[in-house]
Amino acid sequence: MNTVPEVPGILYLRFSKAGGGLPDSAGHEGLLALLGALTPVVEAAPPDGALADVRGALRYFGLDVRGLASVIRIRALALHGVDCAIGAAENPMLARMAARRAAPGTTFVVPGGGAAEFLADRPAAALDGVGAATARTLCAYGLDSVGRIAAAPLGTLQRITGVRTGRELWERAHGIDRTAVLPGAAARSIAAERSFPRDELDRERQRRALMSLTEELGARMRGDGQVCRGLAVCVRYADRTGYSTLTRTRTLREPTAHSAALTALAYRIHDSFALQRARVRGIALRAEGLMESERAAHQLSFDPVDERARRIEAVADRLRDRFGPRAVMPGRLAA
Repeated sequence: MNTVPEVPGILYLRFSKAGGGLPDSAGHEGLLALLGALTPVVEAAPPDGALADVRGALRYFGLDVRGLASVIRIRALALHGVDCAIGAAENPMLARMAARRAAPGTTFVVPGGGAAEFLADRPAAALDGVGAATARTLCAYGLDSVGRIAAAPLGTLQRITGVRTGRELWERAHGIDRTAVLPGAAARSIAAERSFPRDELDRERQRRALMSLTEELGARMRGDGQVCRGLAVCVRYADRTGYSTLTRTRTLREPTAHSAALTALAYRIHDSFALQRARVRGIALRAEGLMESERAAHQLSFDPVDERARRIEAVADRLRDRFGPRAVMPGRLAA
């Protein structure tokens, strides 16, 4: 019996100001309200994105997905001065991946039933949930593309990466995503941004901005009893076309809110851009995969330096709660 392919009715939108950079928190809220006027099923993905289930809106307005995406882009540009890169697919994972392929002002659509073709030539690291370490492990076995991962037997993937991870990897490589768009859900990520008053070439100042971001996000997560599974660094820099944005995501060795671990990973991501003398205008940091700290597994450490650093961090958090966020800070930021 023939089945009708599912309509690509899930949108992932990446916002950027028309002149470059990310919208501020008020602008992001305005964009979410704009989407909310079209569909009630909208999930925020700060600092620069949103998920929307528009299947009902497509029927209501009598538009196809490209037509509705055009309406959203025009309204966002006219009302908020924000451009949108939009990915459309049949589930959130595919929509996020499609949005990464879309340039600002364009829509990339993965047609219903077209997941296998879309995913086949993508590198292993492009798949949701695959960090740098897992990608290296898969590549060592010749599984360097999503198509090759999908062709591998489930048992083989489970022997390489573990039972649970192998199952999730196999499903994602086949375009299966069991998550849904959750309006009003607790944030899965938190973000912060630092903008420079002028194009910044000094690498040390860029790294100080990164450290201040990791300190801020780490303190926020510890205060809320949360940890994150990974970090995304977004760098806005000047080039021949004006301003461009690069974003890269890496997975932590274990879920954490420890500022030192966050800073070390943020520095590694920053190094991977290899921008050299790039003129950087702003840096944003997003902590992804938030979860309750009590639910996270923690590798026991017998390193007294690490344990002492965590105790000092806890004391510093209490002092900041009492005397303000600048009461205690790393010496590198106090200069």
